[in-house]
Amino acid sequence: MFEQINKNVTRYHTFSKKELDLFNKLLKPVKYEKKAFLLQAGEVCNFEAFINKGCVMTYLLNEEGKETVLYFSIEDWWVSDLSSFNEQRKSDFYIQSLEDSEVLTLNPQTKEELLFHAPSFERVFRLMVQKNLSVMQNRLHSIIAKTAEQRYTDFIKRYPSIMQRVSQRHIASYLGVTPEFLSKIRAKQSKL
Repeated sequence: MFEQINKNVTRYHTFSKKELDLFNKLLKPVKYEKKAFLLQAGEVCNFEAFINKGCVMTYLLNEEGKETVLYFSIEDWWVSDLSSFNEQRKSDFYIQSLEDSEVLTLNPQTKEELLFHAPSFERVFRLMVQKNLSVMQNRLHSIIAKTAEQRYTDFIKRYPSIMQRVSQRHIASYLGVTPEFLSKIRAKQSKL
């Protein structure tokens, strides 16, 4: 159960067996059925979750109830609302499983216990936050500076396995276009 997450964190730092054992002991496995919510707007996010199996999406709803997908997360990725988790304030986001999913979670208390007893994990979480910030900045740049066709091309290059796992409606929302417009882009690109 912990092989994948241990491999994930050891990309950033080499840990002793004792440190990894503590880390694994503090992780809580949780299973979610397809369409289940890990988090809903108005709740405080009490987890940082590593996805062992499955696919989840993080999104917002506007005042009219229109969904805007911020990102998708699949195996070997982490998901959370970091602002809500770190500040223990209500979230604006929804995190929902798109497939039956299995995650390993840390809550604020278990994370603090881990960092107290194995301070080298600070480096892992710092590097993951830096990577997340970089991804979000690139996403923001893409939304502002690229056409819908360029965003679609980038998406299929960067996340080819996600294309097969999520609906066209969700991909369109992520790209900031309508499903109909996405169909036109896909048809145009299939002719190239």
